Amino acid sequence: MSTKYNVQPFTIHFSDEELADMMNRLRHTRYPDDFGNDDWRYGYNTEYHRKLVDYWVNEYDWRSVEARMNELPNFKVDLMGVPLHFIHVKGTGKNPMPLLLHHGWPWTFWDVRKVIEPLTNPEKFGGSADDAFDVVLISLPGYGFSSPLKETGWNWWHTADLENTLMKDVLGYEKYATAGGDWGALIAQQHGHKYEADVIGVYTHFPAQMSHYLPTHPDQPAGVAFDPQLGLPAAGEYTAEEAGWFERGKLFVENESGYGEIQLTKPQTLAALVADSPAAQLAWITEKRYFWGLAERGTGTEAFEKVWPKEDLITTALIYYLTNTGGTSSRYYWECRGNPWTPSHDRFPVVGVPTAVSIYPGEIYKPPMTWTSKYFNLQQYRVHNDGGHFAPLEVPDIYVDDVRTFFRTLR
Repeated sequence: MSTKYNVQPFTIHFSDEELADMMNRLRHTRYPDDFGNDDWRYGYNTEYHRKLVDYWVNEYDWRSVEARMNELPNFKVDLMGVPLHFIHVKGTGKNPMPLLLHHGWPWTFWDVRKVIEPLTNPEKFGGSADDAFDVVLISLPGYGFSSPLKETGWNWWHTADLENTLMKDVLGYEKYATAGGDWGALIAQQHGHKYEADVIGVYTHFPAQMSHYLPTHPDQPAGVAFDPQLGLPAAGEYTAEEAGWFERGKLFVENESGYGEIQLTKPQTLAALVADSPAAQLAWITEKRYFWGLAERGTGTEAFEKVWPKEDLITTALIYYLTNTGGTSSRYYWECRGNPWTPSHDRFPVVGVPTAVSIYPGEIYKPPMTWTSKYFNLQQYRVHNDGGHFAPLEVPDIYVDDVRTFFRTLR
């Protein structure tokens, strides 16, 4: 680790006073009237909201979660104007590969926790020490403990610049591998696009076009037809084996993307709501987690909590609320459109380093192979029968096997 940068060990901690104020607000939550909404057709269900808030007040134990978080080696460093929080776990074995992992929105670093030890210490889980990684995982700028963020301009492609500096200049790695979903997929793909000389390979489980939120698509592969209204590969690009994939993406754009339009356009208005109310912050992010993957896991909160236990739902909301990053994490969207990505080169594949793509059944958007094979230097491709948008939390064993298998070929 470079001595040029003032990297400091970091202990996650909220004061008793902060926790007491939060609990007081929760106890005085004012609930909306809700009727005809047992199936959540109007959005977040208030009866379930009451149950989650009651659990938060009467059963949830932050100090226990906090202690588990602090078992990881947490660090902070002021880097490029960001008070950056990151995890750095050294791997076992003779030559662990540096691996930069990612979370997205509405995640925190904690949602990636289940894959860290299997990747850094594979022998403990029946694997080979030869597959060990050094794992690095940041809290995205303006998310959680990478706060308070005071500068504009921070989005996914700028984050890749920040991480490249972290991996090479701060941590001293000559080359590194990277993996991610959600925003983390775009960040990882940007590493494989802009920093080809520094990147061993990319694993993406949300293979999305990097110009997705933009009005024009300089990275659209030739010969792939796009739907003009959705901005996604057209229905005719999908094969019989990919039946239902186009409709899944269409459903997301038409029915589930309202949150994104708010965060793309007026994130500070949203900030005024979630900064004041922990219950509001809980509702805003829990509703998205409920609908992302609904078709595969089944309806109802019992099926939901098999993927998202109440403790995880509350932990995420608490971190966003007490770090007051509901607003700055939402600005990450605005900065995507207001501070748009431009290609670093005009070559195809757009992501030139060796790439592994995994398609999970519960993913909110699944592109056709006609697009995927042209966009990436595709070396591994897997379509799974379990898991979804939050794969590292939902199906950590499948995720770990994907990552190990792919990067084993690049050691």
